[in-house]
Amino acid sequence: MDTVFIEQLEVPALIGIYDWERRIRQPLWFDIEMQFDNRVPAASDNIEQTLDYKAISKRVTAYVEASGFGLVETLAERVAEVILAEFPVQRVRLKLSKPGAVRGARAVGVCIIRTREVVA
Repeated sequence: MDTVFIEQLEVPALIGIYDWERRIRQPLWFDIEMQFDNRVPAASDNIEQTLDYKAISKRVTAYVEASGFGLVETLAERVAEVILAEFPVQRVRLKLSKPGAVRGARAVGVCIIRTREVVA
């Protein structure tokens, strides 16, 4: 299976458990890898058959900007669910980074892998 990726998508978000975090928007970085069979769009050279990473970026951005979760873990799970539910991908690997959250570290965060459930 092929991989389509979006690297370091920066989205301002209301995220965190502390009072001061609930009053500001903080930048989050998303690295998203999605399994998608690229053979059909490659053979046809037809953009309508591709996995539209611009549409995915816009959807993730809109979802994150409208959210207000306390934990990056919760946000990562929900974003992965949105991608799997709304786009034709079989598997998503999502890395969510929160820069500047820990002194001395460039960023902290989570990396998750989720797969579309197969209905028998």
